[in-house]
Amino acid sequence: MKHLILLLLVTAFSSCNVPEPRKPIKVKTGSILQKSVERNKDLLAQEEKQIMEIIKNDSLNTYFSSGIGSWYHYIDKNDQTDYYPTTDDLVTLQYNVMTFNSDTIYSKENIGTITYKVDKQDLFPGLRNSIKLLKEKESATFLFPSSLSYGYHGDNNKIGVNVPIKSTITILNIDKQKDNN
Repeated sequence: MKHLILLLLVTAFSSCNVPEPRKPIKVKTGSILQKSVERNKDLLAQEEKQIMEIIKNDSLNTYFSSGIGSWYHYIDKNDQTDYYPTTDDLVTLQYNVMTFNSDTIYSKENIGTITYKVDKQDLFPGLRNSIKLLKEKESATFLFPSSLSYGYHGDNNKIGVNVPIKSTITILNIDKQKDNN
């Protein structure tokens, strides 16, 4: 009888194995993410090619690189000051949004005059960075690839998915904050 109880106990304990997790059938390699990266690189290369073509065909203006992927030319330049907006400054500005073919998407009248606290408010990435390249009373036209404009989602209104844009930005006033001197 003792042997029977011992045999039952050994059998009971040996049958209580921890369940083994199932192994995945396919190992995920991130191929979807890699395809997305490649698609975005191709899109950016195509948009940069468009920008270079616009610059090449515009013999009236001298274009400058912003250093972040956009290009611009001055319409009005202000040599009377050397102050550029910095973080926390309040900048009063006007801008428009156009296609690369100069079709107006949003006019400066539609957008109106806005006051922007530098680096503290939400504007599309290209505009946020471009404001810091212009001085008071300056105006310039910028060419933005879609990654610096409204990107993959557009603006959920008039600007679609992955649309590169052209924008003329005018800085009307810069209210320097006290700690910037």
